[in-house]
Amino acid sequence: MDAFFEPVADATGASIDQIKLIFCLLFSYPLGSVYIRLPASRPEFKHIFSIAIAFFYLVPVLQLYVGVIQLIISVGGTYYITQKVQTSRMPWIVFLFTMGHLTINHIIRTFDDSGYDTIEISGPQMVLTMKLTTFAWNVVDGRRPAEELDKWQTEHRVVDYPSILEFLGYTFYFPGFLVGPFLTFNEYRALVSGSLYKAAEKSEEERRALDNLPRRLVPRGRKRVAFRKMLVGLAFLGAYVVFYPEFNFHLTVEDEFENRRLLSRIIFLQFCGFFERVKYYAIWTLTEGASIQTGLGFTGYTKTGGTLWEGAANVDIWNIEFSPNCKVLLDSWNMKTNVWLRECVYKRVTPKGKKPGFKSSLATFATSAFWHGIAPGYYLTFFFFAFVQTTARLARTYLRPIVLPANYVSRRDAPPPPQTTAKQIYDYLGIIATVSLTNYGTLPFMLLGIDDSFVGWNNVAWYGHFLIGGGLVFFYCGGCIIIQEIQEVRIKEAGIKKQREELNRLVQSGSVTPTRFSRAPTLPPLDEAAQELERELRGEKSE
Repeated sequence: MDAFFEPVADATGASIDQIKLIFCLLFSYPLGSVYIRLPASRPEFKHIFSIAIAFFYLVPVLQLYVGVIQLIISVGGTYYITQKVQTSRMPWIVFLFTMGHLTINHIIRTFDDSGYDTIEISGPQMVLTMKLTTFAWNVVDGRRPAEELDKWQTEHRVVDYPSILEFLGYTFYFPGFLVGPFLTFNEYRALVSGSLYKAAEKSEEERRALDNLPRRLVPRGRKRVAFRKMLVGLAFLGAYVVFYPEFNFHLTVEDEFENRRLLSRIIFLQFCGFFERVKYYAIWTLTEGASIQTGLGFTGYTKTGGTLWEGAANVDIWNIEFSPNCKVLLDSWNMKTNVWLRECVYKRVTPKGKKPGFKSSLATFATSAFWHGIAPGYYLTFFFFAFVQTTARLARTYLRPIVLPANYVSRRDAPPPPQTTAKQIYDYLGIIATVSLTNYGTLPFMLLGIDDSFVGWNNVAWYGHFLIGGGLVFFYCGGCIIIQEIQEVRIKEAGIKKQREELNRLVQSGSVTPTRFSRAPTLPPLDEAAQELERELRGEKSE
């Protein structure tokens, strides 16, 4: 089939493998319309349809003949282990089996010098590894008492073990098996049976009856959202084709880049970082739309009655490019992988009854690095971002309260803080710092080699290391204490002001008169105490 793709590849300058991948993603849109029309009463039709399309992509289109066999080995081995091994260690056996198999293919890819423009089996295998390890934990959760599980574990536990056909349909769900999105087995089962929509519509039945909306299995708006995602993905793909040759991280190690002024190099790096991300935006948005076309991703209704299709998203582009802090950015990038790492690694390595700590974070970072591959650049990036996260957490803990009202209490259910001038400046600086550190830190992730990574960092004067290193030195060498003292003074002053305002309100309302207040021994002289404390805070001596 290469002859079919060669003219497009020659016209765009892309590799044939890249054109094949885009073809698979776009062809999934009309196939999604066929898939969703298969009767929910005959789920085997949908399983067979997904398996057939996945194998069509893998064999005649991508020509991954040996890769298909490897995927079948991982799927078959996981199905056997999860069914036969009844101990609590079963998920770890599946984890070692699938991750070990994936790592072998990463090693082969590395020594074959396969670039990003070459499609080989490790890409689909990465998505498959997330599915298989998650399924193993879901099966174990189905064997545990319900009271021992948290909300996510309860929702996704597998109680009824699937048939081999249903399991193959899940693992080879055609819109997402090449590059994602990853989905859990219960999400796939709900999609096939149609219960995904029924569960989401329970709270909306009364509203639908009042608005005289007709009842239907699949809510409206699916096609509109899916094709909008397709257009957005194609727009990013076009931007990648046009601008990537002129703005990419590989240019940062060339002599021409070194001849620029330092400020020009740093600014140029920011453009390179954006267009490196653009290809991921294109691929993940296209596959999200294809998944929505099959009916996946329905999450309810808006206040105006429109449908929401956010369950298949793998990236939140706005919150990446304009993220005020590192946490928001990481939560918005490769979101399904973040769920997998959190639910299947971070929580699972934490001893029962204890909160996740440093060991849990270290295991999560290590898993993410091994999952991506064995290239040194991956580990340089993840190691750097471990320190970025630490610095960002310290800044949020100590610096952020300074720009908020002293009496504002930050908690999960707290209302958003007021957008004061100081808070807005803090947020804008946070956006600039987060994006610039992201572009700096992901440079080794794309260059892969140690030598090129160090040359690229050196050409931008190691600014990311200086920012993070300076921040850590500040916080751990007395900065935290200084900020805490400033915040304590602000809180005391805010408390005094609040007391005085309350007393004034009581006096004005007539509840307390100045004469009565001054003579009553049961009321403390708050106003006098406030004035005395104010003098102490200003450094004045008492009379």
